[in-house]
Amino acid sequence: MKEIKTHVTSGIPFSKAMKKEYTILIPDMLRIHFTMLRDVFVSYGYKPELLTNTGPQVVNEGLKYVHNDTCYPALLVIGQMIDALNSGKYDLNKTAVMITQTGGGCRASNYIHLLRKALKKAGYENIPVISFNISGLEKDSSLPLTLPMLVKMIFALCYGDMLMLLKNQVEPYETEKGAADKAVNKWTKELSRQFKAGKCWSMKALERNMRSIVSDFAGIKVKITPKVRVGVVGEIYVKYAPLANNFLEDFLRSQDCEVNVPGIMNFICFKIDNRIEDINLYGGSAIKKFVCGKLLGIFYKIEKIMQSVLAEYPRFVPPATYRELKKMVKGIIGYGSKMGEGWLLTAEMVELIRSGYGNIVCAQPFGCLPNHIVGKGMIRKLRAIYPEANIVPIDYDSGATRVNQENRIKLMLAVGAEKLRDREQRTDKSESAKKEAEEATV
Repeated sequence: MKEIKTHVTSGIPFSKAMKKEYTILIPDMLRIHFTMLRDVFVSYGYKPELLTNTGPQVVNEGLKYVHNDTCYPALLVIGQMIDALNSGKYDLNKTAVMITQTGGGCRASNYIHLLRKALKKAGYENIPVISFNISGLEKDSSLPLTLPMLVKMIFALCYGDMLMLLKNQVEPYETEKGAADKAVNKWTKELSRQFKAGKCWSMKALERNMRSIVSDFAGIKVKITPKVRVGVVGEIYVKYAPLANNFLEDFLRSQDCEVNVPGIMNFICFKIDNRIEDINLYGGSAIKKFVCGKLLGIFYKIEKIMQSVLAEYPRFVPPATYRELKKMVKGIIGYGSKMGEGWLLTAEMVELIRSGYGNIVCAQPFGCLPNHIVGKGMIRKLRAIYPEANIVPIDYDSGATRVNQENRIKLMLAVGAEKLRDREQRTDKSESAKKEAEEATV
């Protein structure tokens, strides 16, 4: 089996001998997903640890070593890592850090250089820095990532998307507080157990597990009441990481909202699809194109399984597939807009509006040019096409205050609540008129 390589460069390369002894610190972003990803790494003999440290000290550490004009996610990720290394919890002679690189035009691909520079300034020059990428970056030394391992990681992310979707659609209405969280914890542990045993990464196992997962969530007792339904889109880190968006999802739930956060599967499909298109247009490795095509095919099969399983329970709103999303923005934004989240961010807003989540928070790092174009820059056009859309762009930055962000979101929610009352009144009048007509006929 041919190996795909991720790469490492640091003062000390991450060698095979370090695999079992070194703790690898990984910044958290999607707790459900990353917990299972961690366990995939564990099953291959690595010692990863998700960083959960938050608070102003993380931002302050980031500001010490990263200029405030640099993308906010870089500041937070680097600050979180250095704060963790400062904590005294880790043997600094047996600790490494890992960061992703997409390989695209976003500044995210350059975070690794900022991280190395920050580690050197902080006195941690001996800490190996691992770049997680499949773009051929950082070729000084390598960490092997086989195709079976990559497939297991894909499955972990897809399970994470399903659990996140079900939790968000059940939790606001559960009659027993914490029931949805219990189901998430149960299945996270069970799936991680299966990953370690090598049992849950076939298509048959995935369909079987997903049917059981959806059945469990469907069995949670709920009381359906009218709620403002809010979608969250934006730059991938700020969209998902509570550290970056000031615990946005918790805040929205505290305002009695149902939250819909599109999963990560479509973003990965978007990145893979872009690699294939680049090779088609400009040339490149036939092997890379073949592997990308195979990976995309795996996602398409998983999407089909997810939709078929969710279709058995009408109370759940299934996510659109990647190919459906791509069709949604035809004529709205060009497919050449692919820096950062590109046209996909616009497509997610269209999907949310069509699915009944027309109140949208567009979360973006201050100064993130790609997302200001495909996010904030597309709001006017979307409102022209979908007048019911209620979208608020929120900038996140070390200088932005949480109270101002939440006040802007509250104004959006007030509009959403007013629209919800209007719909309820129209529904009541319609039902009353229908009842009167039936009585008159009798």
